[in-house]
Amino acid sequence: MKKILFFTIFTGSLLFISGCGTSDNGLAKGFNLFSIQDDISLGKEVAAEIDGNPNEYPLLDSARYSASYAYLYKIRDKILNSGKVINKNEFAWRLRIINDDNTLNAFCTPGGYIYVYTGLMKFLDSEDQLAGVLAHEIGHADLRHSTQIMTKLYGVQVLLEVIAGNRQMIKELTTGLIGLKFSRTHETQADQASVTYMCPTDYNANAAGKFFEKIQAMGGASIPEWLSTHPSPENRIEHFNNLAIELGCTGKNTYQSEYKAMLRTLP
Repeated sequence: MKKILFFTIFTGSLLFISGCGTSDNGLAKGFNLFSIQDDISLGKEVAAEIDGNPNEYPLLDSARYSASYAYLYKIRDKILNSGKVINKNEFAWRLRIINDDNTLNAFCTPGGYIYVYTGLMKFLDSEDQLAGVLAHEIGHADLRHSTQIMTKLYGVQVLLEVIAGNRQMIKELTTGLIGLKFSRTHETQADQASVTYMCPTDYNANAAGKFFEKIQAMGGASIPEWLSTHPSPENRIEHFNNLAIELGCTGKNTYQSEYKAMLRTLP
């Protein structure tokens, strides 16, 4: 009976597996044992952990800093409305700003909960640059890189535990997802997603490359630790530029003055 039950759950889960290949927007898909709904559920768990940990993640209040959030949501909507985001209507795509000027980072959980550090926002020079970075993080979630990694590391057993509602397992997964480091392949795919999402907009589609130009100018000793295992900034800059040419992207707007005005709304 147990074998029959296991087989039924496992084969049922396979109906939701994402196979290898490419999606309709040309972006690579990876093998994934988790369903879209699993990504959504895990994202909610991770967001709850972050929201409940203000010491490590001091979030700016969305009501008090409504102008800052409105600006970010405007950028988000332009990316989502590009017609290239696979899970535009499935994921939450909620934004939160982490008040930490010393961290040059942003991340997006499964299910589309986006977090941006004030340090990154103040490091960048223009709206299109921030849009490029946000598009990169949206790409990680949209291509479901986190649950692809979980599939590789844990396999079907963890999926069955999640389906069964094992709270301890979900808690452990949530903790791991917050600090997850992506592979070089995933970073390259997210870079490609950034250009793909940005190309139909009026932004410079390769604008995220400007972030890596600034990182490169900082020198090796100053490069953030989380970038140490990624493709080199030089290679990524070339990839952004070449892909924008390949896709025939024509956007040029930077919205630099508007961006500087937005920065003044931050603490």
